[in-house]
Amino acid sequence: MKSTQPKAIKRGERILTEKPFAYVLKSKYRKERCDNCLNQNKVMKCSNCNYVYYCNRACQMQAWPLHKIECPMLKRIFPRIVPDAARMLCRLIIRLDNGGDLIRGYCTPTCYRKFRDLMSHYQEIKHDPKRVEHLESLYVILNEMMQNDTVLPNPAELLGIHGRLITNGFNILDAEMNSIATAIYLGVSITDHSCKPNAVATFEGTTLHIHAIEDMECLDWSKIFISYIDLLNTPAQRRSDLKENYYFWCVCSKCIDPQETVEMQAAKCPNAKCSAPLDITLNNCLYCDAGVSPRYRNAYQEAINLTKNHLENMKDVAYLDVCKICLKKHKEFVHSLNVWHVKILDAAFEAAIAVNKWGEALEFGKQLLPGFRKYYGDWNPLLGLLYMKLAKIQLYENFLKEAIYNFQEAKKILDVTHGPDHSLLQTQLQPLLLQAIADNSA
Repeated sequence: MKSTQPKAIKRGERILTEKPFAYVLKSKYRKERCDNCLNQNKVMKCSNCNYVYYCNRACQMQAWPLHKIECPMLKRIFPRIVPDAARMLCRLIIRLDNGGDLIRGYCTPTCYRKFRDLMSHYQEIKHDPKRVEHLESLYVILNEMMQNDTVLPNPAELLGIHGRLITNGFNILDAEMNSIATAIYLGVSITDHSCKPNAVATFEGTTLHIHAIEDMECLDWSKIFISYIDLLNTPAQRRSDLKENYYFWCVCSKCIDPQETVEMQAAKCPNAKCSAPLDITLNNCLYCDAGVSPRYRNAYQEAINLTKNHLENMKDVAYLDVCKICLKKHKEFVHSLNVWHVKILDAAFEAAIAVNKWGEALEFGKQLLPGFRKYYGDWNPLLGLLYMKLAKIQLYENFLKEAIYNFQEAKKILDVTHGPDHSLLQTQLQPLLLQAIADNSA
């Protein structure tokens, strides 16, 4: 007799692979990435609408069943740029108008979801003035684009479609974890959020993969969690983001732990021999009893406020000199695992890479590792990519033993989060690791 025992899931196992129900390349990438496969290379525009670009004839033909309907709409509004949300809604309407309401997205061989099964949060959105105002502006654009080509749903129906997009949409990420497109996947919509996830979503082109990052007793989707948001934020900020965007209040183990907030906002203890995180609201360090003066508290707050302001102003481009000013302010007062210290270190690391300051980038990257590991966890793609970036710089700078170690650390993590067959490992990481080993042996 065959065993009826449920199959255990091991860390690194791929538990779901799914193609998107609908997706849209972000408009800022439309002239450098293919609208169909999302690859970044030389692209050629559609000669009719002059709006979308493809990398080759095969991609253009593959996209044609949908694009032939969308093409005259984009041509009508050209040369204006269509907001990503409007184009995504347009594609969802076209998809549903052409049998898409019957399509099933499976999360197990027998469990599936259709588009109408997705949560729409209709009532919450209906009473959210910002959301309603945004949808009204999108309606005007859609009306102008579509005209008589496709019947535009009535306001109530459109709000339901928009609600499903808002609360079930995924950002498709490239190999560097940059958001390049928006998509709806049906089957994976069953997965709930946790700030301490046991699974992770990664992408190969438009295909989504879910990998387990912890061992599980069996495939039970009610016990599988991914993160919907950036984890490098305080519980208060994470909860606020989730409430605003997904209409729920997170009660995961990390959000209900008061120590999480203390550590993320920790000051450095005035006692140079004490490395414990300091709760700046207290008058004494809980570990060594060192006193916290009003002057010390004010200096800490000044450093944090300066960092917050500069990070807000550097959303698009990080400036190395600005990051250094913040880090200098942190040196005496801000704990190395304070979330704002980790954020500015991350900005400094990327800024140093952008201006080819390899030595400084290495220093910032090494300091960044403990913070990334603490807040993202041991098995997060961002930690794996940080190791990989460090290793690339070390290989370039001829620090071969360090490069080999960090490539191996990156591989250990990315094998779990992406799978060893992913192009990131096959075409980038593995060849570079072999090169580092060969150079070190020469």
